[in-house]
Amino acid sequence: MEVPLKLPSPIQAFDIPVFNERGIQFLVKREDLIHPSISGNKWRKLKYNLKKAKNLGKKTLVTFGGAYSNHLYASAAAGQAFGFHTIGLVRGEASEILNPTLEFATSCGMEIRYLSRSAYREKEKALMQESLNGPEYYLLPEGGTNALALPGCAEMATEIKSQLERLPDYICLCCGTGGTMAGLIAGLDGQSQVLGFSVLKGDFHRPLIQDLLVEYQKKNTDFSIPSNWTIDGNHHVGGYARFNSELIEFINRYQSQFQLPLDPVYTAKMFLGLEKMAEENYFQAGSTILAIHTGGLQGVAGFNQRFGDLILEAV
Repeated sequence: MEVPLKLPSPIQAFDIPVFNERGIQFLVKREDLIHPSISGNKWRKLKYNLKKAKNLGKKTLVTFGGAYSNHLYASAAAGQAFGFHTIGLVRGEASEILNPTLEFATSCGMEIRYLSRSAYREKEKALMQESLNGPEYYLLPEGGTNALALPGCAEMATEIKSQLERLPDYICLCCGTGGTMAGLIAGLDGQSQVLGFSVLKGDFHRPLIQDLLVEYQKKNTDFSIPSNWTIDGNHHVGGYARFNSELIEFINRYQSQFQLPLDPVYTAKMFLGLEKMAEENYFQAGSTILAIHTGGLQGVAGFNQRFGDLILEAV
């Protein structure tokens, strides 16, 4: 089945006062525009996993996630588009009314099975108990991060090099499982400064990404792990999926002023962090920043359902 994908994802320049005032060029790579449902880093992570599943003759994709998971949403859409049955093991209790994420997933044919939080923590045992360890199943990890995710994410770097005459001084992205950042680092191969914004509390991303790069190196022996990357852990707004009024106001300002939709779990935290760091003169005057918009916009509908339409609809 032919699936229309907007690749390479476009790079757009934005006139944002805090950057303009400091002589900083601000660019955004719109990964959110790759596909309406399989967008952003989720397509990058799924691409080679889908190819492997097809080559192995697998019929069913099995994966994990929370009730509002971007990964579940994209996996369900990808399964429908590429001819796989999909099963989603969802953390938490079943609800009589599905939230927008799970409603979409089921509309794509995904079979939802709920796991208690304790069962979810023991995912391998859950696979056995749910009889999902047979030869017809292909396992996608939570968030989509595995060895095959990195080559797909590395292709962002290849696109950036072909789209711009000069690589930006800083390439920035938000971090959850670390797979997207590891792939980008691998693709850049020591060029530019890669700045990742953690959306979770805790100082665990660096060893996580380092381990992913070591695994990548084992399959790409000419690759040397570079040091041109750092993790910012100061702009998670309290932890994963936490938010405050400042973040909501920021999201709505970017939508109304720049027509750039953001989500409250991932991208908005990075963009807000970038503005604050610019105000503190973290970036040199005359530098270029490229922020990677990793998608996740499907989560806005569920957020508004839960919290009362706080975020403006994208137009």
